[in-house]
Amino acid sequence: MTGLSTRRDILTFVAAGMAALATPAVLRAQEVTMIAPSAPNRHNTASFRSQRWQDHFQHLRKGAILCDLEARVLHYWSEDESLYLVYPSSVPMSEELTRRGYTEIVLKRRNPTWIPTPNMRERDPTLPQSIGPGPDNPLGSRALNLSWQYYRIHGIDLVEKIGRPASNGCVGIYNENIERLFDIVEIGTQVRLL
Repeated sequence: MTGLSTRRDILTFVAAGMAALATPAVLRAQEVTMIAPSAPNRHNTASFRSQRWQDHFQHLRKGAILCDLEARVLHYWSEDESLYLVYPSSVPMSEELTRRGYTEIVLKRRNPTWIPTPNMRERDPTLPQSIGPGPDNPLGSRALNLSWQYYRIHGIDLVEKIGRPASNGCVGIYNENIERLFDIVEIGTQVRLL
C-alpha cells in the first residue's frame, strides 16, 4: 500500500471511501448538470446521453428544451449555444397521461399554487382544493406553463420522484434546477416532449 504509511493514513483513507459511498445519490447526481456543447453523443457521469439540438429543432431563437420521457431527462440549450444543461426528471405515470410533441413556454410562475386538474379530481375526489407555496406543493418552487392546458415543467415536492414515472403529465426536476432554468428561459422558449 504505497502512499499509506501509517495506521492513521489507512484509517483516514478507508473513512473517506466509506463517506463517499454513503453520500446520497441525489447529491452526487446534482454535481452533473451541465455538459459543454462540444461533447455531442457522449455519456456524462450520470449516464444521460447528450443530444444535439439540431436533431429536434430548426433554430434556437429564445433557446430550446427537450424533455426525453424515455430517458427521464431534460435538456436545455441557450439561444447562443453557450449553455447546455442536462437535468434528471420525473415523467408522467402512464402513457394515458403523456403528451408528446412541440409546444412552448407561455407563463413563468414563482412559488406557484397547485390546483388539481378536473381529471385528477375525477380520479381522486379526496384531493385538496389547492396547495399553496411551500414544501408540500407538488409544483415545487417554480413552474413553467406550456401552451398545452395543464402541462408544465416544474419543481417537485419529493426528491424520490426524480427518475420515476410520478406525475400526472408534467415533467418535474429538482427545485434548485427549476430555479436556475426559470431564471434563464423566456416566454416563447420552444419545448419538445419526446
